[in-house]
Amino acid sequence: MNTDLEEQEDELLALQSIFGSEEFLRNESKSAGEFRVSVELPAGFTVLLKHGKYDVSFLPPLILTFELPGDYPSSAPPSFTLTCCWLTQPQLTSLSDQLTDLYQATGGAVVLFSWIQFLREEALKQLDIHNLLELPSDQNHSSSAADRSELPGSVPAGQEVVPPNEDQSDSGLSLTASQILLSQILIHDAEQKQKVFAATPFDCGVCFSSRLGSECVQLYECGHIFCLACLDEFWKAQITEGNVRGVTCPQVDCSATPTPAQVKSLVGEELFHRYDRLLLQSTLDVMPDITYCPRLTCGSAVILEKSSPAAMCSVCSFAFCVDCKKTYHGASKCYEEPDLSTEKSGKRKRRLLENRYGRKLFVYTFEKHVSDKWITTNTRPCPHCFSPIQVRFVFNSFSFSLFQAICYNCILCLSYFENPIYCFKSNFIIESQTQLCILNCYLNYDFETYNF
Repeated sequence: MNTDLEEQEDELLALQSIFGSEEFLRNESKSAGEFRVSVELPAGFTVLLKHGKYDVSFLPPLILTFELPGDYPSSAPPSFTLTCCWLTQPQLTSLSDQLTDLYQATGGAVVLFSWIQFLREEALKQLDIHNLLELPSDQNHSSSAADRSELPGSVPAGQEVVPPNEDQSDSGLSLTASQILLSQILIHDAEQKQKVFAATPFDCGVCFSSRLGSECVQLYECGHIFCLACLDEFWKAQITEGNVRGVTCPQVDCSATPTPAQVKSLVGEELFHRYDRLLLQSTLDVMPDITYCPRLTCGSAVILEKSSPAAMCSVCSFAFCVDCKKTYHGASKCYEEPDLSTEKSGKRKRRLLENRYGRKLFVYTFEKHVSDKWITTNTRPCPHCFSPIQVRFVFNSFSFSLFQAICYNCILCLSYFENPIYCFKSNFIIESQTQLCILNCYLNYDFETYNF
């Protein structure tokens, strides 16, 4: 009896040193524990549900719960239960019988490690599963109790059935048991792949330094791997400059794009909002069936209808012509701005306009048209406030100097004061920027260059 207890303690200590806490959990109060055994899958292993195939590298583990009796290993095998979400009850029974046969073959020796090795390496071969795991469909919901035992994750008779998650039922999703099982398999496969990636060293494609996968990002579309620091700097620069189409794989001749989650995790919340907004804007710009509301206070995106020349903004409800961007005019021709500065319009047309709109509005429109045309031709925008300013060139016979242009909206001289400026109206010589600002507050005159 004492020999059995010593062998049990030695076996459990050895198993704790071999397996990590994620694989083996020991119950310290008694000689019991739980193993989570991940089955080794061959390359190209797929899971089949109806007509959909999914490549996986990891399946959810087999759970082996055991308790060692007092006369183990000399006389009795461990008492155990074996569960798995993707195996049927007959398959679990077959594996359990094989574990019992393994103990009997040892002739009274410790057997837990041999069980784990068998489940990991030989379980699929024992169940005649090679490269394909076919999940049962849920076509027959009125099957008998014997038929239900064939489904993965079925509960033996006499055990309590756990009700479904309330959040899942309230969400309105109607997933079958096989679909839920498939989602569990795919989620587990993705988590295990991420763990393997995080513990594997990689060479960054930009700085060529070797880093663990936990410090790197792999782009799903192309598979290229880069360190977090390089991708963070590259993507932030592209977004800051407004080149959201440049937020791609840094590899030469590779145009793969990252997922929004990858971009957000690196650049942060603020830059991601800018990236998302500019990406939407650039996408809408290249869509042929998208235009923008012509109202300056709106500018929202509007979906065009091919059969109609009219469009209506869903935000401000403004109906406009797609061609001329003016208020929708029905079957009439698009509005063309008349050239009132030429003689082609004629006196008759001018009288018609005066009678229709009134002389005051006619004169105002004419003067504004001529003024806008002159400003467009003879002025340039101020680099500071963008107000239109006129640049006049004045010939000076003594020094051949040019006129120094001044913007009167922001009081900004557009050149250095290499020469003093003389105001002929006020007879005042301006030798500094401060004097110019003071004088300009009270006078509205032009200044000419004067050399002494």
